Amino acid sequence: MSIELLIENYGLLAIFLGAAFEGETAALLGGVIAHRGLLSYWSASLAAVAGSFAGDQFWFFAGRYAGQWAPVRRLMERPALARATRLLEKYQTGFILAFRFLVGLRTISPIVIGTTRIATAKFVILNAVAALVWGQLFTALGYLFGHGIQQTLGHLPLHRHLLIALGAAAAVAGAALVFRRMKLSGHP
Repeated sequence: MSIELLIENYGLLAIFLGAAFEGETAALLGGVIAHRGLLSYWSASLAAVAGSFAGDQFWFFAGRYAGQWAPVRRLMERPALARATRLLEKYQTGFILAFRFLVGLRTISPIVIGTTRIATAKFVILNAVAALVWGQLFTALGYLFGHGIQQTLGHLPLHRHLLIALGAAAAVAGAALVFRRMKLSGHP
């Protein structure tokens, strides 16, 4: 079975699961794959939106209903959660709309939100709006990146195209982590 056939058969599921549990890389790759014509742009972006929404709902309900479980309590003791909680208390709506765009806070934020008294309906609505914006943005960036690769390097075999996209995503993620660690350690 070729990689193209695998993507055509399981690509939307992979984008959905990737967006639910990892995030940006899955949505970006969905855009690159759509640019290659293996999936439509709209199906790839909607899979990213749905995955992001479902993943964040899962973590919200984990915080809401499993807040006393040992794994959730251990997670709640992390220093990043103190930052997330302070931001959430000060800017509830803005924080819910923006947390998926904040490096290092994407997975833990819905858990924290779930432990608060914020109404479930409010979270569901704001989560849906934010997931829609996030999924469209990152899938579009992947689509444009795929176009840029093709303009710069020509029409590459799919596996090289995807490797370049993965490498770029890894480089951006690595730079974000280095920046975050420098900021946390007090370096300019």
